[in-house]
Order: sequence, then structure tokens, then C-alpha cells
Amino acid sequence: MASATRDESPEEGVEFIHEDDGKITARDLETGVASFGETKTEALRMLAEALELHEGGGEPVTDDDLEEWGIDDAASGDKKLPEFMR
Repeated sequence: MASATRDESPEEGVEFIHEDDGKITARDLETGVASFGETKTEALRMLAEALELHEGGGEPVTDDDLEEWGIDDAASGDKKLPEFMR
């Protein structure tokens, strides 16, 4: 007789965290990647997108994107590193 049990690792699945501000965080237990939403459905949808990006999906950020978003393109070495990074 065949067994139908699953040998599921405790590090698989999604953990839901209800935040104090009412949002729900969904965290993938395997990767640690997390995202949030107003509902569990939205949190899962956002987590799926975050996981896709984590796995190398999506488009790289360009200089035009930075300009559009109003983020200054600071060249490396412009500022002294904080103590903890030295």
C-alpha cells in the first residue's frame, strides 16, 4: 500500500504576521523574503512579486529611473563611510 504523506520541511510555506498598523506581512520561510498588504491576498500577491525579483526577474534600475524618481545618483566615494562599515 502506498503512503500519501508529505515529508514537508519546517522551512517551507508562508508565515503571516499581523502588524500593529493593520497591514499583513507575508514571509516566505525558505528564503526569508517578505512583503505586505492590506489583506492576506494582497500580501501574497506582493510576496510573489518579491520572490520573482529575488530570483532574478524584473528589470534593472536605470539612471533614467533614478532621475524620474528624484533620487540623486551619488558616485561612490562621495561620502565617508559610516564607522560600522569601515
